[in-house]
Amino acid sequence: MFGLGYGGFTAACCIASEGHSVVGADASDVKIADIARGVAPFEEPGLQELMKTALDANLLSATKSVSEALVGTDLAIVCVGTPSGPNGAHDMRYIADVTRQIAQALLEMPGTSLTVSYRSTMRPGTIARLISPIFRSIVGADWESRVDLVYNPEFLREATAIADYFNPPKIVIGTRTGEPSAVMDKLHENIEASVFYTGFEEAELTKFVDNSWHAVKVAFANEVGRVCEKLGISATKVHEILVSDTKLNISSYYTRPGGAFGGSCLPKDVRALNFIASDVNAQTHLLDSLLRSNEAHKNHQFENALKRLPAGGGKVLMAGLAFKADTDDLRESPNVDLARKFLEAGYELRVFDPKLEPARLRGQNLGYVYSALPTIDELLIDKAEAEAGDWDLVVVNNATGKLLDLTNRAVYATHSIV
Repeated sequence: MFGLGYGGFTAACCIASEGHSVVGADASDVKIADIARGVAPFEEPGLQELMKTALDANLLSATKSVSEALVGTDLAIVCVGTPSGPNGAHDMRYIADVTRQIAQALLEMPGTSLTVSYRSTMRPGTIARLISPIFRSIVGADWESRVDLVYNPEFLREATAIADYFNPPKIVIGTRTGEPSAVMDKLHENIEASVFYTGFEEAELTKFVDNSWHAVKVAFANEVGRVCEKLGISATKVHEILVSDTKLNISSYYTRPGGAFGGSCLPKDVRALNFIASDVNAQTHLLDSLLRSNEAHKNHQFENALKRLPAGGGKVLMAGLAFKADTDDLRESPNVDLARKFLEAGYELRVFDPKLEPARLRGQNLGYVYSALPTIDELLIDKAEAEAGDWDLVVVNNATGKLLDLTNRAVYATHSIV
């Protein structure tokens, strides 16, 4: 498993739990050290226990060495980050770098063949026009006899990632011919889900379409919720009617007015699909408006909070800073933006989020929160202090609020129906 972030390491532990021997490879010395001493590199419900079981059975290890990771390997899974670049397109440097390293290691291992599966979200055509040429240039003209490329997007949600791995909504396998991959079928043989075999580009586009659709549903529902609020109409009743139509409105997921979308997937993938659409002159005006609509909703919720506070100042407790409760992922969390707005407006702010330990944050997660909230270490408080504080308003962003006794408190829940 190349890349031991939220998706990669969780999948590595799930795969090991099925009896496969898994070696994780990552450039981070801290992550490798954490795993070696039996500490999960981030918070995810059930992950620590799953990791311990795999380590005790000698089915899981971690290394910085690509060559070491590939010895005796049947399948290499690439799950490195593809963050947003300056123009909104995905930054593909990590994909290119790990591909070069795998290709170079294969070159130095004569007679070795390998299935290389990519799970990172990336633009359609990436395998054909970036990854394949790298293997060809390093391994040689006969590279396809030694390397079987696959694109297999992941559909893991933070806070439910382990359950999602074993019960995915679907399995998508993209290959050069669109035919099944025996190695990938072996990997998924104990998982019951609809399996779609496609060419590379259909599989590559799947994650963009899924995440952009989820983003559309969230933004659409919040716009309707704001209109309802302005007109004095019950958004709860409108939502009840909307989701009752499972024949035409598909499902109730992501259609309930509430918090802004955020996290590590939706914002960056919407940006990247906007770039792709612009690049091919597809004129996707709704998609172009999604991030602006989401920012408008963040401002709307901040303004709603201000209505509940004394003018010019006050004491605010925020319950939940991470994008989802029970995780410590702060990347593009709308709750981080909300916290920054309170501080910039001159309010005294404290944050209760028991899963969040700044010293354990890594990579983009670490950089994002300290660029947005450089005083994060001073903002965090424990449960006793949170419940004892004299707050003018408690802003509950997710299920973290359920851990507190908020009796007789002024509460504004950003994640509930408007």
